[in-house]
Amino acid sequence: MITEIVILAAIAAFLGLRLYSVLGQRSEHEEEPVHRRFDAPDAKGAPSALDRGAAPVREPVTLRGVDNASSENESAIRAIASADQRFDLLAFLEGAKAAYGMILEAFWKGDKETLRELTDDDVYAGFSGAIDARQAAGETLENRLIRIEDATIHSAELDRRTARISVLFVSDIASLTRDKDGNVVAGSLDDAVESRDIWTFSRNVDSRDPNWVLDETDQG
Repeated sequence: MITEIVILAAIAAFLGLRLYSVLGQRSEHEEEPVHRRFDAPDAKGAPSALDRGAAPVREPVTLRGVDNASSENESAIRAIASADQRFDLLAFLEGAKAAYGMILEAFWKGDKETLRELTDDDVYAGFSGAIDARQAAGETLENRLIRIEDATIHSAELDRRTARISVLFVSDIASLTRDKDGNVVAGSLDDAVESRDIWTFSRNVDSRDPNWVLDETDQG
């Protein structure tokens, strides 16, 4: 009888130790810090969630690059970003600068095909008419975009499903015009002049086409 009691006590003690061990390990495991997907990589350069192939985390829209940071413009930019999950403000500005250079070069060279792709009907008609008039007069342009000093958001709006963003470009442009005989009639490539242009780009936020088109030009 005593032997049975001793055996049962030993079994109970063994089970108790095992139960304590399991609970203790579980408790310690649950108290470990949870690595959030917003955590930055550690000092050893551990890969981020994006590097590991996880779904990228969409960061809040930043308003760097907004020249006229009024509450109205801020609200419009955030509304556009909310309506178009692919919209990125800084990427938009880089694309706008590239389009600015391409459109100017196309206009100077009389490249209507490129202008047709990058502008809406009204702006294209204006550029096309100026090209025709220049060609009729036998004049050619040898303009050069030296640099874009700055490009900032001037205004923005979301009209139903159409986003419109105006960008103020400050650039240095060297202009030279030759007549039909090749003589210089205006300008010089040695002296760049500062140009301030406000160009408005638009896009339907529901469109599968990610490209924006120029739909208005003005002087800054």
